[in-house]
Amino acid sequence: MKEMSVTPELQALSTKQTQGPEAKSRGDSAFAQFLEESIDQVNELQKEASLSAESLAAGNGENIHETMIALEKAELSFKMMMQVRNKIIKAYEEVMRMQV
Repeated sequence: MKEMSVTPELQALSTKQTQGPEAKSRGDSAFAQFLEESIDQVNELQKEASLSAESLAAGNGENIHETMIALEKAELSFKMMMQVRNKIIKAYEEVMRMQV
């Protein structure tokens, strides 16, 4: 297996990442926090939809329309999250292809 040389830019980036939160800029942490909160919201919608479906299946008399709405909200939010993830990955790949 051939070894890869580490450029100074990559070394600086690696060092910055290992230094912890105090080395991150305010924008980086705000974006990361935004993404984390968004993922948590999607997770909560998934949990609510699952509980609603279980409740309906158990025969607790819950309205089927509300259950379907909860399932659709969870599905749409998950699809949106996946599209955002795909766009972030695509942007990252494009940045990595840039020549310095």
